[in-house]
Amino acid sequence: MATNPVPPFPAGFLWGVSTSAHQIEGATELREPSVWDAFTAGPGRVKDGSTATVACDHYHRYREDVALLADLGVDAYRFSISWPRVRAAGGLDFYDRLVDELCGAGVRPVPTLFHWDLPVGLDWLERDTAARFAQYVGVVAERLGDRVTKWITLNEPAEHTLLGHALGVHAPGGRLLFDALPVAHHQLLAHGLAVQALRAAGAADIGIANSHGPTWPASAERADVEAADFYDVLLNRLFADPLLLGEYPAGLGELMPGDVACDLKVIAEPVDWYGINYYAPTRVGAPEGAEIEFGGVRLPAELPFSVREIEGVPVTDFGWPVVPEGLTELLTGFRDRYGDRLPPVVLTENGCSYEGLDDQARIAYLDGHVRALHAALAAGVDVRGYFVWSLLDNFEWAEGYARRFGLVHVDFATLERTPKASYHWYRELLRARR
Repeated sequence: MATNPVPPFPAGFLWGVSTSAHQIEGATELREPSVWDAFTAGPGRVKDGSTATVACDHYHRYREDVALLADLGVDAYRFSISWPRVRAAGGLDFYDRLVDELCGAGVRPVPTLFHWDLPVGLDWLERDTAARFAQYVGVVAERLGDRVTKWITLNEPAEHTLLGHALGVHAPGGRLLFDALPVAHHQLLAHGLAVQALRAAGAADIGIANSHGPTWPASAERADVEAADFYDVLLNRLFADPLLLGEYPAGLGELMPGDVACDLKVIAEPVDWYGINYYAPTRVGAPEGAEIEFGGVRLPAELPFSVREIEGVPVTDFGWPVVPEGLTELLTGFRDRYGDRLPPVVLTENGCSYEGLDDQARIAYLDGHVRALHAALAAGVDVRGYFVWSLLDNFEWAEGYARRFGLVHVDFATLERTPKASYHWYRELLRARR
């Protein structure tokens, strides 16, 4: 366990943990079906054949989980609201109870309004889904806005586009490759419309949670540099540039549907802060002409890049490289790229998958990344918060229950919760911040 104290963070810095509805709630019979319910019903789509029908049963055990949050001492809890649950009769009642429980425990509720669990019957390929999303956001804001003061519109539209619609390894299972670009545009449009809906409801602290990471060329060769640049545009700038600059990277705007210039004015609605989910950098080179597996995902040979191993660094049980300094590089790079167009930043996810209750490797990972975050602060990046992924071991999408990201161990047979060594480490870090 790390013994050197973490450097001090500014007063008012927000410390929290994150989860998502589909991954922990269970109680699927009390909501409408989502695209993830339909996806996991198909054979071979989840590695262990599991579903989120029960997951952590957070729906029925939320009081126990809020007690864990209170004992942990976090300032805030980032959870997501299930659109399919809100569409069911009485579905918002659960979030009413959860928000009340959080407020009573002195934990600030920070809901994400879309975390991949689209209701069955809707499709991000269709523009109307963005308008339907804004309507749903308005309903939620009207119900919870008297107690919720910090909002997140979307979680990781890049991954939802790439994994769910381009490569088919996540719900809804589309294998459209570059024909999935309308999905990106309609999610970005949904974000802008949601910001408008939240503002109309009186919200004043709104952000988004985009995933980002540095892209490293595999070599200095021109083909590798160009492939890395393309990957960086696709996974980073495609989602940051429209939000922060009001424009798509060169060559992509004309590939999007509709009146793009008009839509960009909505997409670029000012946000109060910009959320970044960081896990690792990516090393990218020219295409190698063969399908490869990377991070549990098979990448088709026809992509104009290939993802390579980052050598000489430790990896998590998921096989993801552990590179804390990549977080400092990412944040200072965003500051340099976007300048005064970049609002304050919140790290909305950071975490790792390791087995065991005495998870010293997770402690080392989190300690290293908190220090890397502090280095970015010292370099002048305006960072306002840090959320660990995740509070609980949970249903890890196409990996099922094989990957454990939680500070709290969940026995999926008995649903018993057991705080890990990393939970106690984070609690001590938070106590030292007080």
